[in-house]
Amino acid sequence: MTWPQALLEAIEQFADVFDPMERYEMLFEWASEVNELPVEKWNDANMIHGCQSDAHVECYLQDELFYMRGGADAQIVQGLMAITCLAVNGRPPEEVVEIEPTFVDEMGITASLTPSRSNGFLNMFKRVQDEARLMVEGS
Repeated sequence: MTWPQALLEAIEQFADVFDPMERYEMLFEWASEVNELPVEKWNDANMIHGCQSDAHVECYLQDELFYMRGGADAQIVQGLMAITCLAVNGRPPEEVVEIEPTFVDEMGITASLTPSRSNGFLNMFKRVQDEARLMVEGS
């Protein structure tokens, strides 16, 4: 799987940092980059279950390409959503279904996350892929 240029640049930025706290700070900065789902659109249907934070994701097709937007009450989760947007947005949903979230390992983020945050990220990513799968099956 080839990553989009914007994600490759983010991977490089994170890979150059060895301090876990600095990586957290970078995720906080990325939090403002997410295509944010407004709080008034948060509901039980778009909630990410198994996430330590109150996190929500909405997925949609635009010109037959997959896009997600999300919102969370924690900056670190919001940052993880922004990075995930770089990986999935603008791809055909068939590709999104096949993506392995190895980009977080390449960035060195996984080692910086607590087990519950890591689990929450994987739940969020699985939810995004499930939404893409439904789009593929519905077409």
